[in-house]
Amino acid sequence: MWTTENRGRYDRSRLRYPSDLTDAEWSLVEPQIPPAKRGGNRRHVDVREVVNGLMYVLSTGCQWRAVPKDLPARSTLFDYLDLWSWDGTLDRIHHALYVACREQGEREASPTAAIIDSQSVKSAEKGGPGSIRTATMRARRSRARSGTCW
Repeated sequence: MWTTENRGRYDRSRLRYPSDLTDAEWSLVEPQIPPAKRGGNRRHVDVREVVNGLMYVLSTGCQWRAVPKDLPARSTLFDYLDLWSWDGTLDRIHHALYVACREQGEREASPTAAIIDSQSVKSAEKGGPGSIRTATMRARRSRARSGTCW
């Protein structure tokens, strides 16, 4: 419900972009980000700006080339997105935010019940062993020879 207290909590007019993290949001995300590796060059980029850049791309759906110039370079953003998805950082951030949301809603951190309706069961049946087999089969060679390849 939009009360005076809630309007102040969700007001994003003071931020540079609506997708930027507030200080309270950053305090939840920051502990999940691994420190820079030892040795080699030190980290030259502000990690909060990297997260803000990734949130901008994800919330606006813009192309990597359209990332604003005041955010880190698109190659930096993409490299961090690739690294964090590989090493599980994004999964840890998601889990921490999920638990915080459930606790804020005065619920247990992990759900104790699930609801399955008939449509969910029907769609799960379609993705059975038959569709897995075709995805794992070896591709057939074309019988027609290419004119450019001997």
